[in-house]
Amino acid sequence: MGVTSAAASSVVLTERQLVFDYCRSEMIKRRSERLLLDVPLFISGESEDRRAFREETFTLTVSAHGALVMLAMKVVLGQKLVLINPKNRDEREGTVVYLGPSYAGLAKVGIEFTEPAPEFWSISSPPADWNLS
Repeated sequence: MGVTSAAASSVVLTERQLVFDYCRSEMIKRRSERLLLDVPLFISGESEDRRAFREETFTLTVSAHGALVMLAMKVVLGQKLVLINPKNRDEREGTVVYLGPSYAGLAKVGIEFTEPAPEFWSISSPPADWNLS
């Protein structure tokens, strides 16, 4: 049986739709505002077979408390990862707190910093609620 054009078009989701769906599903009170921002990152950790990995990727959204990123490496909820911002060479530990659907070999992964780190993103004018002092 063939796939209808309506069914085929519903399978193809744009990055913007994926981010919108994630943000809409998370409509709870945030500790810090999210920004739609594409930041290049390196993420390192340990694979399922306990081998070290380092992946170059990017963010979809960022906040003082973490980010939503796209990852090819399979990770699990609760897994510890290290995020490295090549722009400022900052490194922060985080925990996988959200696993979204895969798209084109990449999965949406929500990572929460161990400690809030608004300075990690090097944003010149961050939202007011990022001032955690």
